[in-house]
Amino acid sequence: MNLVIVESPSKTKTIGKYLGSNYKVVSSKGHIRDLATTGKFGLGIDIENEFKPNYTVIKGKTSVIKDLKKDAAASDIVYLATDPDREGEAISWHIYDVLNLKDNKYERVVFNEITHDAVINAFKSPRKIDYNLVKSQETRRMLDRIIGFRLSKLMQSKTGGKSAGRVQSVALKLIVDREREIESFIPEEYWTIKAIFPDFEAELEKYKNKKVEIKNEVEADNIIKNLSKSFNIDSIEKKEKSKKGVMPFTTSTLQQACANKFNFGASKTMRIAQKLYESVDIGTETVGLITYMRTDSLRLSDTFIKDAQGYIAKNYGKEYIGPVKKAKKGQNVQDAHEAIRPTSINRTPGSIKEYLSNDEYKVYSIIYARALASLMSDAKVLATTIILENNNYYFKATGQIVTFKGYLNVYGKYVESDDVVLPDLEGYKTKVLISEDIEKKQHFTEPKPRYTEASLIKELESLGIGRPSTYAKIIEVIKERLYVKLIEKKFHPTEVGIEITDKLQEFFSNIINVEYTANMENDLDLIAEDKEDNIKVLKNFFNDFEPLVEKAFHEMEKKAPETTGEKCPECGNELVIRSGKYGEFTACSNYPTCKYIKKEEKETSIICKCPSCGHNIIEKRSKRGKVFYGCDNYPKCKNAYWDKPTGETCPNCSSLLVEHGKQIKCSNCDYQK
Repeated sequence: MNLVIVESPSKTKTIGKYLGSNYKVVSSKGHIRDLATTGKFGLGIDIENEFKPNYTVIKGKTSVIKDLKKDAAASDIVYLATDPDREGEAISWHIYDVLNLKDNKYERVVFNEITHDAVINAFKSPRKIDYNLVKSQETRRMLDRIIGFRLSKLMQSKTGGKSAGRVQSVALKLIVDREREIESFIPEEYWTIKAIFPDFEAELEKYKNKKVEIKNEVEADNIIKNLSKSFNIDSIEKKEKSKKGVMPFTTSTLQQACANKFNFGASKTMRIAQKLYESVDIGTETVGLITYMRTDSLRLSDTFIKDAQGYIAKNYGKEYIGPVKKAKKGQNVQDAHEAIRPTSINRTPGSIKEYLSNDEYKVYSIIYARALASLMSDAKVLATTIILENNNYYFKATGQIVTFKGYLNVYGKYVESDDVVLPDLEGYKTKVLISEDIEKKQHFTEPKPRYTEASLIKELESLGIGRPSTYAKIIEVIKERLYVKLIEKKFHPTEVGIEITDKLQEFFSNIINVEYTANMENDLDLIAEDKEDNIKVLKNFFNDFEPLVEKAFHEMEKKAPETTGEKCPECGNELVIRSGKYGEFTACSNYPTCKYIKKEEKETSIICKCPSCGHNIIEKRSKRGKVFYGCDNYPKCKNAYWDKPTGETCPNCSSLLVEHGKQIKCSNCDYQK
């Protein structure tokens, strides 16, 4: 018997079917170990001993490890089949180490899609653990732990913030910097003049050969005084142009597209993509529908390219087959796996729609269309430019029409149309056009827009900050910490977010910045490629970082706590609002001399009736202060929900519906309202 260990329980059944009865497939349920919180600063890292990490078993994983050890002891070979990235490699190494596996007793297998052929082929070509990838992940984890623990403690003691981090603080800085650009922006007035015709409009562009810039209404009125309603056709130019096709999706471009087209947050997109990757029951089989969704590669496999080109030729014609596109030279791409694509070009979205939720169908459809479109020919457009002359003032009208749809046949619905049809004026070259009206319009220059989730991810990627697996988490953290708020889909920094950023820039501007963070990502890549020493990277960082932390603890001015206007009943000093492990509380300003803490009167918030026992679902708090919703008949009834129940029940399974972000969904099944 052979043992196969994967990360996610949802993969075990599918992979087990592919491999057959000689293999037992089990799950580690993600990471089994993490850095301890012991030692200097509670980092779980022996800094004086070459940054040796101290790992401890994650809470709740003791029984998982016990079962894995039992299964491994009864097996001939243990196959470590965790995800095909650095995080997955590290999980495999932790399992190998905890189970005390011998090199002749284990193999590492990697597959980028959960399909029969991909899994079987992976088991035909096993390898050993790539320790360079493990070192890279371990270095990232230690860097994040050092920065996170040291800066978070600093922020908690000196500001109203709760945490800071290596990448999250740089992302927050981008948002704060953009907000300040907007606040300091001074709009400048300008005017435009348009000539209105029955079928089109033309805008004033030049006077004689000089570009026209109109700064105020007086200038606009003076120009209009010099114009008649008669316009001479100066030139008509028609030119065929190519409308370049699209590349297949990477993690960041998928998140951007789903944000722009479906208003999905990055975390939601990744949750759905994870489900599509891990496997879906489509009636005839249970199979992974897309390749691994954490990638920045733009490569497609030769097999997929061949199959897709055959599909294009059969369904659209050979003229629709385009060249295989490649990443631009110098683009930072990890080519370990492919771009995100469907695992089979023959599994069209329509053919499996009945097996997918609405959101799953949307994400699968756009992935399918994008991968197929990336192998199709460019679209062709006929671009027309008309220049009209009026008393030496030249007006310009542009338009274009698609003459060959190319890739737009499959991806057109996801692309905003810029077709503008101009009338055929070829026969009017010696004639005059009479305008219906000449309009002036006032405008003001505008600052750069605030970041959306999509544009922030795009910016982080372009700056080389973060990696495919981190974008969604970065955004979630700064939202959860209340450092930003989303207003009309745009990020606005909060007072706390601005305060955190300013304090970090005052003391850590050499480290919490775009360039340093991007260089650190590059060092992690070099470690993965065995071109850089991980201990050297950690030492160099810590020697730069720790003196700044010590200085900040001594010199950073502490934010004065907010007063409530009440007096302490025990000593008469002011009562103030303080932040603690479980949130804010009211206490005496004379602490530690006076340790008075005001007891808050809590009202029980009844949400709805419990569907299991008829008692009330009420708002509760966990030991860590996190709000959840549970039955007041506990422990007899253990119904509990992290998302707030609506009181309605699911039409499919009768479980409670809950508010998940802006969605109403079932707490038990895939139903969404």
